[in-house]
Formats: sequence, C-alpha cells, structure tokens
Amino acid sequence: MPSPTGRLTPRAAVLLCLPPLFWAGNALVGRLVYTLISPMTLNFLRWVLAGLLLLPLARWVVRPGSPLWPHWRRYALLGLLGVGCYNSFQYLALHTSSPINVTLVASSTPVFMLAIGVLFFGQSLRKQQLLGAALSVTGVLLVLCRGDIPALLDVQLVWGDVFVLLATACWAGYSWLLSVTREPGAVRSDWAAFLLAQIAFGLFWSGSFTATEWLTGQAHVDWGLPLLAALVYVAVFPALLAYRCWNLGVQAAGPNIAGFFANLTPLFAALLSALALGEWPQWYHMAAFALIVGGIAVSSRQPGD
Repeated sequence: MPSPTGRLTPRAAVLLCLPPLFWAGNALVGRLVYTLISPMTLNFLRWVLAGLLLLPLARWVVRPGSPLWPHWRRYALLGLLGVGCYNSFQYLALHTSSPINVTLVASSTPVFMLAIGVLFFGQSLRKQQLLGAALSVTGVLLVLCRGDIPALLDVQLVWGDVFVLLATACWAGYSWLLSVTREPGAVRSDWAAFLLAQIAFGLFWSGSFTATEWLTGQAHVDWGLPLLAALVYVAVFPALLAYRCWNLGVQAAGPNIAGFFANLTPLFAALLSALALGEWPQWYHMAAFALIVGGIAVSSRQPGD
C-alpha cells in the first residue's frame, strides 16, 4: 500500500470530494424514502445488496480457512458499530430531522473521537484539541437549538437529534477500532475483502434489528421503482464507491488533509436538500458549519504550527 504523500493533487482532491457528496446523498435519500421503508429494513437491504456486489471481488474472505475467522470477535464489533448501528441510527434520525441537521451534527465526530480516545484508549488532550472541541460543540448546539440561542437552556431534542448523536458516537468508536488494532494482512490489503468481512458480521446485527422492527409491527416496505432506485444508490455510492474513493484519497494526501474533506458533507447536504426538498439552509446552519470546520482546523494543528 503506498504511503501518504501529504500533497493534495487534483486527482486526490476529486477522490476526497466524492465520498462527502455520496454521504450527503445518503442522508437525502434516507429522508426521501422514509415513508416507503422503515429504517432498520432499509439499512439491512442496503448492506445485503452491497455484500452481494462485493462477493465476486472478495469471495475468498468468507470461505472456511480464511484469515478472517480467527479475528471474528473484532469483526463482529466492527460490524455492530459500522454496519449495524451507524446507518440504522442515521436513517432513524431522518424521520424527524432534516438532512442538513443530521450531517451537521454528525460533523462533530472529531469531538466524539477525542472523548473516546481519552476515556478508553489512554489518549491525552492538547490545548488546541480542547479549543477545537469547544468550537465544534458550539456549532452542534447552535443546530440543536435551531439558532435560538437564548432558548438553549430550554431546548428539547427531537428524536432525530438523539439518534444522530448516537450514530456519531458509534462511528467514532468504529474509527478508533480501525486505527488501533492490526488487521490480518491479507484482509486489510484488499479493500473489498476488508469491507466484506465487516458486512458479513454486520448483517447479523442489522438482521437482528430488522427482525425486531418487524416483530414489533414497526416495519413497512412499499415496493416500487423509487425504492429500488434508492436501494441501488445507498448500496453502491455511499457504501462501496465512497469507501473505495476515500481510501485512495487518504493514501494519496494523508489522513490529516483528508479529514477536512469529510466536513464538506453538510455543505453538499444543504445544496442537495435545497434542490430536492426545498429545505434551504438557515443562517445558523452556515454559522454551525464554520464553527465545526474551525474547531477541526484548530484541533488538528500540531505544536509549533
């Protein structure tokens, strides 16, 4: 695997812009089809389709004797957080919150990353990280109170806000697991095998959530061309293509530069929502975006920069 160059070439910039665009589209599609399909079922069918598409590329990883199986506990946890929980909570959030709100609050991931690192992985905090976290949290609070700052103490979270915070915490935990645990070499070096290994276990969790949704009478599916098109999109673009482009972009530019591109997601979500839903961004969305990006920029600075 090539080492990151730390240089942002035009090719790397394109590769890093595509995943935020696809992720923003994922939030928009989740909002558009929430009346057609229940969230757990949507998440399950998304990953079933993604797994089927990956099988021709990485079938070997799920066969008996694969280096995956001795590490099943790790992949079961990765599958729970990344496949089972993250998008399930996000799709739940989109029932009561807008794509702009969901993606902006999700931009607080670095704050959750810092907290999880300190609490569970023995990481220490620098002053720049604390200041950056404060700025990002301010941005998130601005979204949660819908710009009504005096009413912040009386703010009542809608369920969508709660679910997206849970989703963000799950993604931060998932990211830490990726960063601190070594993979079996044959699995980690093959992007399709690495993703399929997570899907294989994640489908157990996602399937369990979906079964519960159906058993409790909360599930529904309204089959038709709009839903089929949505399933193809969420399986191919924000799952497979975004994953591949992101990894290539990080290899080319390095994780520090790549991290800033992830925060284009709310901007793309605002543009797509305006075009498709007529949900134009408000002043507090723009202010929150600036605070969150500013917080990440401050927290990523190294001493002496």
